[in-house]
Amino acid sequence: MLPRMRDVFSLTDEQRQVRDLVRALARGRIAPLAAQVDETETYPTDQLAWLGAQGLMGLHIPETYGGAGLGALAFCLAVEEIAWACASTAVIYLVQYAGGFPIVTVGSEAQKRRYLPRLAAGEITAAFSLSEPGAGSDAGALATTAVRRGDRYLLNGTKLWVTNGSHAGVITLFATVDGGRGSRGVTAFLVEPTFPGFTLGKLERKLGIRGSPTVALHLSDCEVPVENRLGDEGEGFKIALHALDGSRPAVGAQAVGIAQAALDAAVGYAKERQQFGQPIATFQGIQFMLADMAMQVHAARLMVHHAAALLDRGAPRTALESSMAKCFAGDAAMRVTTDAVQIFGGYGYTREYPVERFMRDAKITQIYEGTNQIQRVVIARELVGA
Repeated sequence: MLPRMRDVFSLTDEQRQVRDLVRALARGRIAPLAAQVDETETYPTDQLAWLGAQGLMGLHIPETYGGAGLGALAFCLAVEEIAWACASTAVIYLVQYAGGFPIVTVGSEAQKRRYLPRLAAGEITAAFSLSEPGAGSDAGALATTAVRRGDRYLLNGTKLWVTNGSHAGVITLFATVDGGRGSRGVTAFLVEPTFPGFTLGKLERKLGIRGSPTVALHLSDCEVPVENRLGDEGEGFKIALHALDGSRPAVGAQAVGIAQAALDAAVGYAKERQQFGQPIATFQGIQFMLADMAMQVHAARLMVHHAAALLDRGAPRTALESSMAKCFAGDAAMRVTTDAVQIFGGYGYTREYPVERFMRDAKITQIYEGTNQIQRVVIARELVGA
């Protein structure tokens, strides 16, 4: 492994211990299985169990509910190390945050006690379901409806692109109680796959993160108890945006981990590959590519750590920094992994080496949790006050 840049911030002893623990586990046990997970599109059950056994599934969950309570930066450090080893495992891991974070922030005491200890122990995993066939970037245009009938809501509609939706024990899912109110009708619910009227739909076959299942969900008079409504009616859009602000630095951390893996592989290969009687690392053209890749990775890590640190300090608004971190890191990962393939030449285009997988995995970080075009919209709005 290449020497890393100095710590971006003065990490606490606990944060360093988390990073080092995850790094050892990721390199020793998760990385050797990553190619197989990708090739066979296998759910990384054992990898997640190993993380759970080390108490790593609940880093963001308060100690009161069985978690470590170490916050966003510690979580991002863990995500980066897991993504270095296996992006599929990393996305399932970070969705624990996206799906569970709303329970931590706005859940009732009963909801917290029902779900958070099981999430922290790795007994169940979480998912986050906002997108629909007609509501992707326009998240306020939800067509899935929720109608109250006595002590429960009946949900009807189809949700798309639900990461881990086929394996989650609880799904933070958004529907509208009044389509005429636009985003002000959106309401959040905690849906369990055992609820009547809940069925799984199509399992997507993807370019990258192929061990992470992405599915559609079909809701046909799906019965959700009133006590599983998250927050009040009409608060769902605000809850979703807050959750995305919290999870986007983690997606940025995933991108950083993938990019760092690609950089490490490219440097190692450039020092070994001989052409014209010398290692290609001696050629200035390759050196400049590696230097640019290293700067991209380091800058992306700086932005991710900054956004995560703001979350840990309880900053009242983090949309600007979170969107910048996610957007920059995703773009950087795509550039760095593409350059890594180029440095490997023809070998980089084959599955004999991992850089083609890194490039395929990197692409999704520009798309999910809000496309990078949407991130630029958010950033611009924050700048000009639109």
